[in-house]
Amino acid sequence: MEIIYHGHSCVQLNANGKSLVIDPFLRGNPQAVTKPEDILVNAVLLTHAHTDHILDAESIARVNAAPIVAIHELATFFSWKGLETRGMNLGGTMDLGFAKIKMIQAFHSSGIILDDEKRIIYGGMPAGYIVTAEGFTILHAGDTCLYGDMKMIGDRHDIDVAFIPIGDCFTMGPDDALQAAEWFGAKTVVPIHYDTFAPIKQDSIQFVKRLEERGFAGRVMAPGERLSL
Repeated sequence: MEIIYHGHSCVQLNANGKSLVIDPFLRGNPQAVTKPEDILVNAVLLTHAHTDHILDAESIARVNAAPIVAIHELATFFSWKGLETRGMNLGGTMDLGFAKIKMIQAFHSSGIILDDEKRIIYGGMPAGYIVTAEGFTILHAGDTCLYGDMKMIGDRHDIDVAFIPIGDCFTMGPDDALQAAEWFGAKTVVPIHYDTFAPIKQDSIQFVKRLEERGFAGRVMAPGERLSL
Protein backbone atom coordinates (compact mmCIF):
# COMPACT_ATOMS: atom_id res chain seq x y z
CA MET A 1 0.00 0.00 0.00
CA GLU A 2 1.10 3.53 -0.76
CA ILE A 3 -0.15 6.55 1.16
CA ILE A 4 0.09 10.09 -0.20
CA TYR A 5 -0.55 13.06 2.06
CA HIS A 6 -1.83 16.07 0.13
CA GLY A 7 -1.97 18.47 3.06
CA HIS A 8 -4.68 19.55 5.51
CA SER A 9 -6.87 16.42 5.86
CA CYS A 10 -6.46 15.09 2.33
CA VAL A 11 -5.07 11.56 2.22
CA GLN A 12 -4.80 9.29 -0.82
CA LEU A 13 -4.44 5.51 -0.54
CA ASN A 14 -3.17 3.34 -3.41
CA ALA A 15 -3.87 -0.37 -3.03
CA ASN A 16 -4.53 -3.37 -5.24
CA GLY A 17 -3.86 -1.33 -8.34
CA LYS A 18 -6.52 1.25 -7.52
CA SER A 19 -6.83 4.41 -5.44
CA LEU A 20 -9.09 6.42 -3.18
CA VAL A 21 -8.81 9.92 -1.81
CA ILE A 22 -10.25 11.26 1.43
CA ASP A 23 -11.35 14.91 1.84
CA PRO A 24 -9.82 16.49 -1.28
CA PHE A 25 -8.99 20.13 -0.54
CA LEU A 26 -6.30 21.36 -2.90
CA ARG A 27 -7.35 24.57 -4.66
CA GLY A 28 -8.00 26.30 -1.35
CA ASN A 29 -4.90 25.02 0.41
CA PRO A 30 -1.88 27.30 -0.03
CA GLN A 31 0.43 24.46 1.03
CA ALA A 32 -0.84 21.89 -1.49
CA VAL A 33 1.64 20.83 -4.17
CA THR A 34 -0.84 18.76 -6.21
CA LYS A 35 -3.62 20.04 -8.46
CA PRO A 36 -7.09 18.46 -8.45
CA GLU A 37 -6.71 17.45 -12.09
CA ASP A 38 -3.62 15.40 -11.14
CA ILE A 39 -5.57 13.20 -8.72
CA LEU A 40 -6.41 9.85 -10.34
CA VAL A 41 -8.72 7.76 -8.15
CA ASN A 42 -11.47 5.17 -8.16
CA ALA A 43 -13.40 6.61 -5.20
CA VAL A 44 -13.70 9.87 -3.29
CA LEU A 45 -14.44 9.59 0.45
CA LEU A 46 -15.75 12.54 2.44
CA THR A 47 -15.79 12.84 6.24
CA HIS A 48 -18.15 15.82 6.42
CA ALA A 49 -19.53 18.78 4.49
CA HIS A 50 -17.20 21.66 5.34
CA THR A 51 -15.52 23.40 2.41
CA ASP A 52 -11.99 22.50 3.52
CA HIS A 53 -12.93 18.83 3.06
CA ILE A 54 -15.15 18.79 -0.03
CA LEU A 55 -13.93 21.66 -2.21
CA ASP A 56 -12.44 19.48 -4.96
CA ALA A 57 -14.66 16.43 -4.51
CA GLU A 58 -17.00 17.21 -7.40
CA SER A 59 -14.30 17.95 -9.96
CA ILE A 60 -12.18 14.92 -9.03
CA ALA A 61 -15.17 12.58 -8.99
CA ARG A 62 -16.43 13.87 -12.33
CA VAL A 63 -13.10 13.66 -14.17
CA ASN A 64 -12.40 10.16 -12.84
CA ALA A 65 -15.99 8.89 -13.13
CA ALA A 66 -15.48 7.89 -9.50
CA PRO A 67 -18.23 7.55 -6.89
CA ILE A 68 -18.40 9.87 -3.91
CA VAL A 69 -18.78 7.96 -0.65
CA ALA A 70 -20.20 9.96 2.25
CA ILE A 71 -22.82 10.06 4.96
CA HIS A 72 -26.29 9.67 3.43
CA GLU A 73 -27.28 13.36 3.38
CA LEU A 74 -24.00 14.56 1.89
CA ALA A 75 -24.05 11.77 -0.70
CA THR A 76 -27.57 12.80 -1.66
CA PHE A 77 -26.44 16.41 -2.11
CA PHE A 78 -23.74 15.36 -4.58
CA SER A 79 -26.10 12.99 -6.37
CA TRP A 80 -28.23 16.03 -7.22
CA LYS A 81 -25.22 17.30 -9.18
CA GLY A 82 -25.41 14.25 -11.42
CA LEU A 83 -22.56 12.40 -9.74
CA GLU A 84 -22.45 8.74 -8.79
CA THR A 85 -22.63 8.49 -5.01
CA ARG A 86 -22.69 5.78 -2.38
CA GLY A 87 -24.30 6.87 0.83
CA MET A 88 -23.64 5.15 4.13
CA ASN A 89 -23.91 5.88 7.83
CA LEU A 90 -22.04 5.59 11.10
CA GLY A 91 -21.05 2.03 11.95
CA GLY A 92 -21.69 0.83 8.41
CA THR A 93 -19.21 -0.88 6.12
CA MET A 94 -18.76 -0.89 2.37
CA ASP A 95 -16.69 -3.01 0.01
CA LEU A 96 -15.17 -0.92 -2.78
CA GLY A 97 -13.66 -4.00 -4.41
CA PHE A 98 -10.05 -2.93 -3.86
CA ALA A 99 -10.58 -1.80 -0.25
CA LYS A 100 -13.12 -2.14 2.52
CA ILE A 101 -14.21 0.88 4.51
CA LYS A 102 -15.98 1.33 7.80
CA MET A 103 -17.53 4.65 8.78
CA ILE A 104 -16.79 5.63 12.39
CA GLN A 105 -18.11 8.49 14.43
CA ALA A 106 -16.53 11.91 14.77
CA PHE A 107 -17.75 14.72 17.00
CA HIS A 108 -17.84 17.92 14.97
CA SER A 109 -20.30 19.94 12.89
CA SER A 110 -21.20 19.48 9.24
CA GLY A 111 -22.86 21.83 6.81
CA ILE A 112 -22.40 23.53 3.45
CA ILE A 113 -22.30 27.29 4.02
CA LEU A 114 -23.66 29.41 1.18
CA ASP A 115 -22.37 32.86 2.08
CA ASP A 116 -24.11 34.69 -0.77
CA GLU A 117 -27.47 33.29 0.29
CA LYS A 118 -26.73 33.42 4.02
CA ARG A 119 -27.90 29.82 4.13
CA ILE A 120 -26.51 26.57 5.50
CA ILE A 121 -27.32 23.16 4.00
CA TYR A 122 -27.37 20.34 6.54
CA GLY A 123 -24.56 17.92 5.73
CA GLY A 124 -25.45 14.93 7.88
CA MET A 125 -23.32 13.61 10.72
CA PRO A 126 -19.53 14.02 10.59
CA ALA A 127 -17.49 10.84 10.38
CA GLY A 128 -14.12 9.17 10.10
CA TYR A 129 -13.05 6.05 8.20
CA ILE A 130 -11.24 2.79 8.80
CA VAL A 131 -9.87 1.52 5.50
CA THR A 132 -8.52 -2.02 5.12
CA ALA A 133 -6.63 -3.22 2.04
CA GLU A 134 -3.64 -5.46 1.29
CA GLY A 135 -3.62 -6.59 4.92
CA PHE A 136 -3.22 -3.06 6.31
CA THR A 137 -5.62 -0.96 8.36
CA ILE A 138 -5.64 2.82 8.01
CA LEU A 139 -7.69 5.14 10.22
CA HIS A 140 -8.69 8.67 9.23
CA ALA A 141 -10.29 10.24 12.29
CA GLY A 142 -11.95 13.09 10.39
CA ASP A 143 -12.50 16.40 12.15
CA THR A 144 -13.25 15.52 15.74
CA CYS A 145 -12.79 16.24 19.39
CA LEU A 146 -11.56 13.60 21.81
CA TYR A 147 -14.13 10.97 22.76
CA GLY A 148 -13.92 7.86 24.91
CA ASP A 149 -14.96 5.36 22.24
CA MET A 150 -11.63 5.93 20.52
CA LYS A 151 -10.29 3.39 22.99
CA MET A 152 -12.91 0.87 21.91
CA ILE A 153 -12.00 1.46 18.27
CA GLY A 154 -8.34 0.88 19.08
CA ASP A 155 -9.15 -2.27 21.04
CA ARG A 156 -11.19 -3.72 18.17
CA HIS A 157 -8.87 -2.82 15.27
CA ASP A 158 -5.17 -3.40 14.67
CA ILE A 159 -4.42 0.01 13.17
CA ASP A 160 -1.24 0.45 11.15
CA VAL A 161 -1.48 4.20 10.48
CA ALA A 162 -3.80 6.72 12.14
CA PHE A 163 -4.35 10.20 10.73
CA ILE A 164 -5.36 12.42 13.65
CA PRO A 165 -6.19 16.16 13.67
CA ILE A 166 -4.09 18.34 15.97
CA GLY A 167 -5.01 21.87 14.87
CA ASP A 168 -7.14 22.85 17.88
CA CYS A 169 -9.83 25.56 17.61
CA PHE A 170 -11.95 23.52 15.14
CA THR A 171 -10.80 20.04 16.22
CA MET A 172 -8.93 18.58 19.15
CA GLY A 173 -5.53 20.07 19.82
CA PRO A 174 -2.19 18.36 20.49
CA ASP A 175 -2.92 17.42 24.11
CA ASP A 176 -6.16 15.64 23.28
CA ALA A 177 -4.61 14.18 20.12
CA LEU A 178 -1.94 12.53 22.27
CA GLN A 179 -4.68 10.83 24.25
CA ALA A 180 -6.44 9.83 21.03
CA ALA A 181 -3.20 8.33 19.72
CA GLU A 182 -2.83 6.30 22.90
CA TRP A 183 -6.40 5.00 22.67
CA PHE A 184 -6.22 4.18 18.95
CA GLY A 185 -2.93 2.37 19.52
CA ALA A 186 -1.78 2.73 15.92
CA LYS A 187 1.69 1.61 14.90
CA THR A 188 2.26 5.05 13.34
CA VAL A 189 0.43 8.33 13.96
CA VAL A 190 0.40 11.12 11.37
CA PRO A 191 -0.87 14.56 12.45
CA ILE A 192 -3.27 16.32 10.08
CA HIS A 193 -5.54 19.39 9.95
CA TYR A 194 -2.98 21.94 11.12
CA ASP A 195 -1.02 24.95 9.76
CA THR A 196 -3.35 25.51 6.78
CA PHE A 197 -4.85 28.62 8.38
CA ALA A 198 -3.69 30.88 11.20
CA PRO A 199 -6.15 29.59 13.86
CA ILE A 200 -4.82 26.03 13.51
CA LYS A 201 -1.06 26.66 13.56
CA GLN A 202 0.72 23.91 15.49
CA ASP A 203 4.19 22.49 16.02
CA SER A 204 3.83 19.06 14.43
CA ILE A 205 7.44 18.10 15.10
CA GLN A 206 6.96 18.77 18.80
CA PHE A 207 3.76 16.72 18.72
CA VAL A 208 5.64 13.75 17.28
CA LYS A 209 8.38 14.14 19.92
CA ARG A 210 5.72 14.01 22.64
CA LEU A 211 4.29 10.89 21.00
CA GLU A 212 7.70 9.23 21.07
CA GLU A 213 8.15 10.14 24.74
CA ARG A 214 5.01 8.10 25.39
CA GLY A 215 6.30 5.16 23.41
CA PHE A 216 4.38 5.77 20.19
CA ALA A 217 5.74 6.23 16.68
CA GLY A 218 4.77 9.41 14.88
CA ARG A 219 5.58 10.87 11.51
CA VAL A 220 5.19 14.35 10.09
CA MET A 221 4.29 14.21 6.41
CA ALA A 222 4.70 17.19 4.10
CA PRO A 223 2.12 17.81 1.34
CA GLY A 224 2.95 15.50 -1.55
CA GLU A 225 4.98 13.11 0.60
CA ARG A 226 4.49 9.36 0.15
CA LEU A 227 4.60 6.51 2.66
CA SER A 228 4.90 2.87 1.58
CA LEU A 229 3.72 0.04 3.84
